[in-house]
Amino acid sequence: MFSYYFKLGVRSLRRNPALTALMVLTLAIGVAASVSTLTILHVMSGDPIPEKSDRLFVPLVDNGQLEGWVPSDGRNDDQLGYIDAANFLKSGQGERRTAMYGVMRPVEPPRTDIPAFNASGMAPTRDFFAMFNVPFLHGQAWTEGDDTRGADVVVLGRETAEKLFGDANPVGKQLRIGGFPYTVVGVTDTWAPVPRYYKLIGGSRFGQGEEFFIPFSNALRHEMGHNGSMSCSANRDPGFANLLLSECTWIQFWFETRSASDRAELQSWLDNYANDQRKLGRLKRNAPNELYNVMEWMEEMKVVGNDSKLQAWLAFGFLILCLVNTVGLLLAKFSVRASEIGVRRALGASRADVFKQFLIETGVVGLVGGVLGLVLAFGALALIGMQSRGMAIVARMDWQMLLLTFVMSVLAALLAGLLPTWRACQVTPAIQLKSQ
Repeated sequence: MFSYYFKLGVRSLRRNPALTALMVLTLAIGVAASVSTLTILHVMSGDPIPEKSDRLFVPLVDNGQLEGWVPSDGRNDDQLGYIDAANFLKSGQGERRTAMYGVMRPVEPPRTDIPAFNASGMAPTRDFFAMFNVPFLHGQAWTEGDDTRGADVVVLGRETAEKLFGDANPVGKQLRIGGFPYTVVGVTDTWAPVPRYYKLIGGSRFGQGEEFFIPFSNALRHEMGHNGSMSCSANRDPGFANLLLSECTWIQFWFETRSASDRAELQSWLDNYANDQRKLGRLKRNAPNELYNVMEWMEEMKVVGNDSKLQAWLAFGFLILCLVNTVGLLLAKFSVRASEIGVRRALGASRADVFKQFLIETGVVGLVGGVLGLVLAFGALALIGMQSRGMAIVARMDWQMLLLTFVMSVLAALLAGLLPTWRACQVTPAIQLKSQ
């Protein structure tokens, strides 16, 4: 019976093509607007590393000045100073740990046909690659000994490696970064988490992957300036050595625990650490010490801002408006078929049969509207992606959103068709037969 009603629904689409086209287009526009907005929101707020997002933690302690501060002002910054970052690295807490900061350095290619260029990179410890599941195309991360010595070694991003060395394996080869010779020990495969949850402070949150990685200790040894934000609550003496001794915050830090249940133990250690530092005259504000897992950190950093959420609500409001218009069009479409309904009822069809027929017909409209809405949604996402490289990364539809487009379209059509279908079921056969 379903297939029979489905065929009737397809035939009815051709009975009044102008009205049908208007319904389908109205529904498709509403679905496309809501789905394209929801797709961007879905990509921006999705779990970027679901297999361990509850085991990766950002620790924060407030090292700001006490003078003039009140608790309502909030914490000093969302990063750490070097003193705390160095202590955390030495702590042995967690299964892995890494401190990192962004660097921007000139790269001198070994090939004379390529001019020197500035490249954006990161200076983490070797644990970074295992913590964040960074894939390797060639080679591997540097060793613990390289971390200890601050060795001149580099891991290149895939695009940078291909730019400098073509398709050849560059492991073991050298290039100059910031005027110093570096040996390539590895090349990462394509890796660009969305969002860049590991580095939400400084740089684009939805940009491409890093161009190169050098050891944190190496960047310190060469006194490389940071590429990102820095907050200093008090004046400091000039020079890189004085920066390391200051309370300026410019380093991002992550812990990885063996399981999510180890969070309480890590929090207890962090609180004890802060208490010990206060005995040394630091961390005078006595503010709460925070731990954020990946999803909490994204929420804290407002990866999905209020503007994005408002846009999603407005898009769904537009969908509701389209549904209201669709209801009116369906009422008009079904009202002209009152005589057909009366004949069917007189021949023995029940109200339930009429309800099923017209509801399935409405579902056909939703299915066609879903196909058209999907095409429009892809077009809208393509236009959004043309605005910037970052938007091109988030304006992409996965299979979940693809399925949601069809489900939303059919459900929206069925919802819009409930009132017109119910009105169609109320047709009195005797009145319609007398009018013929």
